[in-house]
Amino acid sequence: MAEFTFHVASRTPATLAREADTLPLTAPFPGPGAAPTVWRMAASPVTDEDRLRRIEQITDTALAHLGLEELLTELLDRVCLLLEADTAAVLLLDPSGANLVATAARGIEEEVRQGVRIPVGKGFAGRIAAERRAVFVDEVDHSNVLNPILREKDVRSLVGVPLVAEGGVLGVLHVGTLRPRLFTNDDAELLQTAADRIALVTRTHLSDLDRAAASALQRSLMPGALPRVSGIEFAARYIPGEAGGLGGDWYDVFTLPSGRIGIVIGDVVGRGLQAAVIMGRLRSALRAFALEEDDPAEVLERLDGNVQHFEDGVMATVLYAIVEPSLDRVSLSTAGHLPPLLAVPDEGAALLNVPVDLPVGVSVGPPRRTTVIDLPAGSLLFLYTDGLVERRGQPLDAGLDALCGAVTVDDGDAVCARVLHDLVGATAVGDDVAMLVVRRLGTPDVVPLNIVVPAVPRTLADIRSAVRRWLGAVGASPDDAADVLVAVGEACSNVIEHAYGPAGGTLSLQMELRDGAVVTVVRDNGRWRSARGHNRGRGTSLIQRCSDHVDVVAGAGGTTVTFTRHLAQEGS
Repeated sequence: MAEFTFHVASRTPATLAREADTLPLTAPFPGPGAAPTVWRMAASPVTDEDRLRRIEQITDTALAHLGLEELLTELLDRVCLLLEADTAAVLLLDPSGANLVATAARGIEEEVRQGVRIPVGKGFAGRIAAERRAVFVDEVDHSNVLNPILREKDVRSLVGVPLVAEGGVLGVLHVGTLRPRLFTNDDAELLQTAADRIALVTRTHLSDLDRAAASALQRSLMPGALPRVSGIEFAARYIPGEAGGLGGDWYDVFTLPSGRIGIVIGDVVGRGLQAAVIMGRLRSALRAFALEEDDPAEVLERLDGNVQHFEDGVMATVLYAIVEPSLDRVSLSTAGHLPPLLAVPDEGAALLNVPVDLPVGVSVGPPRRTTVIDLPAGSLLFLYTDGLVERRGQPLDAGLDALCGAVTVDDGDAVCARVLHDLVGATAVGDDVAMLVVRRLGTPDVVPLNIVVPAVPRTLADIRSAVRRWLGAVGASPDDAADVLVAVGEACSNVIEHAYGPAGGTLSLQMELRDGAVVTVVRDNGRWRSARGHNRGRGTSLIQRCSDHVDVVAGAGGTTVTFTRHLAQEGS
């Protein structure tokens, strides 16, 4: 007579069966006609020490070198052996948190190959994630299992538990058998212990992957080299926080077709890969809107609409500024972002008194506002994110005061180094830090004007405004400025009217001060049409009358008009 452990196959309530657990019985094999019974020969007794040793083997150090997919596969092999199961699977939550995605499986590998997705709250695995507890299925059918692969593989019984790490559900671990089996509470507890270890290892691997991916994304989105513009200097720093992972801080500098310079600093609320991805989308969207709008407030308004429509639950602070071609003025608008500092020679640094509007992604508020400030020669504009000045247990004003004391008019890289030394030093910074220095140099004779705009009439007003400001910056007298403006207007009007057909094209304007003379170059890449109507085609004559020298080069690739006007010497 042999000793067996068995469960009677009659459908007694599962809860009673689990409370009773397995019963060691001594009984003969059933004879012909006996009631159907499921028999399982008892293995040698498994002690608590044996089980603990098996669980420890699930995450031994020999697995440290494996990638996430290989690691999970190896862990599932061990779980199947531990619980004498035929199938095992890990499903992890997707970034939205709304679905479980099959990530690793043994015995039901089709789940991974077919990318099985189970909505949280639906079916067997979805219930486990939603209820954060073990779920038993004694007999698989359409009512309790959503995944058809489990039914097709003839999986009969299941038990699953949540993967929980750092207080949050990471996914689900479940095992199954190809024969009917009443999994017990002891089985579930053992599986949960294994799941806790798997969750910890998986969280570590995912965090490492997130950090690596976020770091790579952040590096790819940060300007590798800031634009080089005569008369202005840029410097920037990005320091990741030590709270784990990267965040959504970013800075950006780009030239605009009008000759202006766009400057951005922003901070997406949140951390890790998701924040970095959102940051990338916001950066691209803002650049696109900056090409279409000249008002910083309007650019942020459009960015806000984009975020509210496409980025559910996202909030970010953003400051967008535009530096005029003459470099003497900056227009800016801030969406919830801390105001920048302006440092002027012999006056020190101070926070700019600018209105701060709502962050992007917040419900509709008052219209956004643009502020125009002067940027004197030799002055410095300092932009930053809150990680630089916010410290736990300290008022924000203390950080801002320290920043004002650290920022001076100096080489941009030297300013960044001093600020980090004074405000960060050896202290662990919990949040990311981004900062951007914009320093206007004091030599207007090296400031060129570069404009590339569509060759359409509406751009003429912007061109005239930019040229007028630039001429004032280089010290042109009123008479010189008036003549140059006439010449520029005629040259640009000729391109707009004659260079292109209905398809249109671009107009390029370059101006620089060379040996006391303003040298202007107007280019197009079209084929000129004949003048239409009476008294037309006199633009070249006007340019000649307003200039000291004119050179016109026309060819298949377009036309280039270069004209020079010597500026009157002061006092002459």
